[in-house]
Amino acid sequence: MPDQDLAARGVLRHIAKSPLGFPCRVTLEDAPVGQTLLLLNYEHQAADTPYRSRHAIYVSEAATQTRRAVDEIPGCLSARAHISLRAFDSAGMMTAAEIAPGAGLTPVIERMLSDPQVSYLHAHNAGRGCFAARIDRN
Repeated sequence: MPDQDLAARGVLRHIAKSPLGFPCRVTLEDAPVGQTLLLLNYEHQAADTPYRSRHAIYVSEAATQTRRAVDEIPGCLSARAHISLRAFDSAGMMTAAEIAPGAGLTPVIERMLSDPQVSYLHAHNAGRGCFAARIDRN
C-alpha cells in the first residue's frame, strides 16, 4: 500500500535503522537493518475492564507467518534489557506486574503463571511500553 493510504489508516512505514529496536510482533524477532516495517496501533487487551489497552507495534512487511514460540523466549524479548510482565485473570483484570531482564524472563514467567488466579501474561518493552507478546500456559 502506498504511504499515503497507510497514513489514512493511522499506519506509518519505517525502515529498521539498527539491529535492535524494531521488533516485529508477527515474527517475534527484531527486523534486520534496512527492512521495512509498519508501525500501527494494536488492541492487545480487549477485555472490557479498566485495563483495556491499545499501543503501538511494528509488523515487518517481510513477515509471512505468525510465529508461536513454545517453551522458549523469542529474540524480541530476550534481547531487551528489561521487559514489563503483567498478569491478568480470566476477566482481564491485572493481578500482578513485574519488571525483569530479558535474559532472565523464564523464572519470572514461571512464577507468575504458577498463580492459579493468573490466566495469561502480557509482555511490554519497559522503555517505551510497546506491547511485545502474550504469554499463555501450554
